[in-house]
Amino acid sequence: MLLPSLTVLPVLLLTLQSQKLAPYAPTPPDVVDRMLALAAVSAGDVLIDLGCGDGRIAIRAARKFGVRASGVDIDARRIDESRVNAKAAGVEHLTEFRVEDALTTDVSQATVVTLFIGSEGNTKLRPVLQRQLKPGARIVSHAFSMGPEWPPDKVDQFTSANGDTVTLYLWTIK
Repeated sequence: MLLPSLTVLPVLLLTLQSQKLAPYAPTPPDVVDRMLALAAVSAGDVLIDLGCGDGRIAIRAARKFGVRASGVDIDARRIDESRVNAKAAGVEHLTEFRVEDALTTDVSQATVVTLFIGSEGNTKLRPVLQRQLKPGARIVSHAFSMGPEWPPDKVDQFTSANGDTVTLYLWTIK
């Protein structure tokens, strides 16, 4: 049996410890805009996108509202892509992208958290968000709820530019 070299071992352990909450699926631009509108994002907000993929939600929030925005993903390639995209959009000074597990990252400074994770992942994230976020913080999820134990404060269902029926969920921390 071949064992991984010592230089590969830390990466292998990080991969084994991290839980992939959802496959990469980019959020269409009109859905991103609708998510930011539902959360009533404004210049004073701090946005964290959990499972950020290519960084499009954080980048759009920084460009449109001038907010500080972070993206977290366990896929280093996606984080590299996010950084390139932020630089191309001219918002690298407002954005930060980190290779981290959404279940263990610190979201306590966020006033807005965005998600496109999945029902099971959202259910795992729910206690983290409820524990760390301050009253008034908003959470917007694309397509997936947080389970029946935590009903959303608002649901927005619409037809996207692609012709898909899209459901967004909003929670405000009390």
